[in-house]
Amino acid sequence: MIETLQNLSDEMATLVTAGGNAIVRVEGRQRQAASGIIWRNDGLILTAHHVLEREEGITVGLPDGTTTTAEVVGRDPGADVALLRISASDLTVASWVDDGDLKVGHLMLALGRPGQQVQATLGIISALGGEWRTHAGGVIDRYVQTDVVMYPGFSGGPLVAADGRFAGMNTSGLTRGTSVAVPTSTLQRIAETILAHGHIPRGYLGIGVQPVRLADALQQSVGQETGLMVMSVEAGGPAATAGLLQGDVLTQLDGTPIRDVDTLQAFLGGDRVGKVLQAQLLRGGVQQRLAMTVGQSRGA
Repeated sequence: MIETLQNLSDEMATLVTAGGNAIVRVEGRQRQAASGIIWRNDGLILTAHHVLEREEGITVGLPDGTTTTAEVVGRDPGADVALLRISASDLTVASWVDDGDLKVGHLMLALGRPGQQVQATLGIISALGGEWRTHAGGVIDRYVQTDVVMYPGFSGGPLVAADGRFAGMNTSGLTRGTSVAVPTSTLQRIAETILAHGHIPRGYLGIGVQPVRLADALQQSVGQETGLMVMSVEAGGPAATAGLLQGDVLTQLDGTPIRDVDTLQAFLGGDRVGKVLQAQLLRGGVQQRLAMTVGQSRGA
C-alpha cells in the first residue's frame, strides 16, 4: 500500500512538473499576480479577463524564469477569457482534453503560477452540465464544476486531467464560492474569434435604460415587479427602427423577464447578433409587443 501511494505521489508530482512548462505568471493588476496558459508556441497566452485590470504594462513570467511584456489581443468578459501575445517562439504547449471525455468523479489538478514556482491543488469534477450563459452574458459550451481549492492567483491556470492533458482554464471570476473551469471547446472558440476579429461580438439595441418599479396592478398583469424604462433611443439603432420610444418600459425579451440592467446585458450576448427578438413592453401602462433585430455593438 505504501509503495502504491508513493508511486501515485511521484506520478502526480511529474504531472505538475510537466504541466508547469505550459503555465506562465500574469501580472496585470495591482495585487496578487495570476496565471496564464501557453496557447500557441508562437507567444499566444490565455488567461482570465478579470485579472487584467489594465490594457498596458502587463508582464508575463515564463517557465524559464524570464519576464517579458505582453499586449492584449482581445477579451471576452462574459466568459472571463482574455488572449495575450508575447514576443516568443518555441514555447511548450500542452495537449487538451475534449469536453466530451470529462466525467463526474474524474481526478483533476488545478495548477497556477502566481509566483516563480508552479503551485498545485487536487480535487475531482463534482458536476457537469450543458451550455451555460453566465451572469455577464458569456456562453460557456459546457458547465464544468470542481471541488479544487482556488488559491489566490490560480485564475487563468489550467485544470489538468490525470493523463496530463489540460481540461480547461480555472477562474474565480464567473461564480462565487464555486470552482469552475472554462472548457476546451469554449477556449478554442473564443481564441479563434478574437484572432479573426479582434473582439467578441456583443449585441446591442441602442437604448439607455434605468430600472423602475411597476405599479402594483401592472406587477400582477406582467408577472414581475420591475422593468427597464427607456431613457434614450439612439437614432437609427435597432430599437429606434423597431419603434421603441423614450418612456417605454421594457419587461421581456423572447419571454425572458428583463428586470435590471445586468439581465439585459447578459441577454445580449454575441449569439443574439442578427436575431429577431420579440420584445414585451409597457407604453402608457398598456402591454405591447415589438419585433427587434439585435445589432452588433460598435465598441465590441
